[in-house]
Amino acid sequence: MPEFLTLLPPDDARTLLLSHLPQPKIDSESIAVTSSLGRFTASDIFAPHPLPDFPRTTVDGYAVRARDTFGASDSLPAYLTLVGEVPMGDAPAFEIGAGQCALIHTGGMLPKGADAVVMLEYTQTTGMSGSRSAPTEEIEIFKSVADGENLIRIGEDVAQGQLVIPKGTLIRPAEIGGLMALGITSIQTAKKPRVGLLSTGDEVIDPSQTPRYGQVRDINSYTLGALVEKTGGEAIRYGIFSDSFQVLQEAAAKALSECDVIIITAGSSASTRDMTAEVIRTLGEPGVLVHGINTRPGKPTILGVCNGKAVIGLPGNPVSALVNGYLFVVPVIEKLLGALPKPKATVQAKLTVNLPSQAGREDWWSVKLIVNRKSPIVNYEAEPIFGKSNLIFTLASADGLLRIHPDATGLSAGEMVEVVLI
Repeated sequence: MPEFLTLLPPDDARTLLLSHLPQPKIDSESIAVTSSLGRFTASDIFAPHPLPDFPRTTVDGYAVRARDTFGASDSLPAYLTLVGEVPMGDAPAFEIGAGQCALIHTGGMLPKGADAVVMLEYTQTTGMSGSRSAPTEEIEIFKSVADGENLIRIGEDVAQGQLVIPKGTLIRPAEIGGLMALGITSIQTAKKPRVGLLSTGDEVIDPSQTPRYGQVRDINSYTLGALVEKTGGEAIRYGIFSDSFQVLQEAAAKALSECDVIIITAGSSASTRDMTAEVIRTLGEPGVLVHGINTRPGKPTILGVCNGKAVIGLPGNPVSALVNGYLFVVPVIEKLLGALPKPKATVQAKLTVNLPSQAGREDWWSVKLIVNRKSPIVNYEAEPIFGKSNLIFTLASADGLLRIHPDATGLSAGEMVEVVLI
């Protein structure tokens, strides 16, 4: 496999892979908003009405005409006549005229004529005034308010017809709340891409079994399956296959016909027993695009496209497989979902020790984030977790991944670094 010696930088390899995938036709399905957490919208969503659709107060207090409070202070209060109380959940049956006010509670609808609300703590009830036949209650106002103060106007959140959630948006709790506020209870979401997972190796057994000496339990189809589902895909596990070209080829062909993406773990190195690259070449054109990534861990990664579908071969070492799953599997799924570009979740941290690196190679280190209580400026310290690429708990113990750029020959203790949260 001479192409294994031609190593491509991870960014270039990812760009090459995505460029060979056709622009996806997003299949959609209608689902209840209550079940849409973690899904991606398949169409633009517009506001059917303004939000809010009536002016309402944001505080407890008195609805007033702002101009009636101008100049009011502790030493020179304004006096307004109380004309009623705004009922919660209903429109007030009265209007506010000159020199008048109304008791109003947070969320209540502003009466006609009012254009501001004075907070309750800046007021005081003075008692009854007026004639015996028509007594009135006066409210003392100790603070002036401006037009629009302490209230939300019609459409201040969103206007009618406004685009509120673009196509390709990940639905989070905030989006669910916004949709419910607009009375939208079902939406069109992108169908989950089906991702087939195939594990290979005569030594690999099901996790429920007890291994003999020389055997190992399957880890990769479960870590990668979880990553697929977290990203928005549907993981289809096809099982564990022996080191036989024909067996693997038949299983891969079946998975490719039934799924949108397939991932084969192990069988990607230069060993004579590894035949993943040869299998990918039989599945369709153009076949293998990249065999070997200039990174650690995960150098023997294979990237291919067969008849418009991504086929990815990942190393058998579980840390290598999962780290490169973040680098290559996640972007493919996001493209199939039509997901809008979004920044990675990262934090800045101070590196605790020196980290060596080979110039020309991109290194990824698992790190644990430690809260830095000594500095008011630097919130975290990044402590690398040292271990070989087949030790899954080195990654399970990590909070994030630290990238060392290929131009660097390492990082020094005390440097500020960017940690990608996992």
